[in-house]
Amino acid sequence: MRRASLIGLPPLMLLLATGSAQAHAFLDHAEPRVGNKVASPPREVTLWFTQKLESAFSSITVTNAAGERVDSGKPRVSGNRMSVSLRPGGSGTYHVTWRVLSVDTHTTDGSFTFQVGQ
Repeated sequence: MRRASLIGLPPLMLLLATGSAQAHAFLDHAEPRVGNKVASPPREVTLWFTQKLESAFSSITVTNAAGERVDSGKPRVSGNRMSVSLRPGGSGTYHVTWRVLSVDTHTTDGSFTFQVGQ
């Protein structure tokens, strides 16, 4: 009887470990893509995450090569996607910083850059 109960333990442990590993909203992909080069400044930056987001506690900041903010300040959140409109900011390196709260109440943050210009 004891041996039968031990056989079921490893699958249960794997299931629990997998569930806890997916408990945060991590960046899945972005447009413009992380580290990518685009010809002209985009009109918006959109980020997709691995979980749904809480809009009231999620933000994106985008700065241009001069360090000036070019985002509109108010992100739009729909499910696991968050977008922010951009003002024209010229060429060079753009820096995107994000902080999100997933619906399971865990926060994550991060940043990346992309290039604008020829």
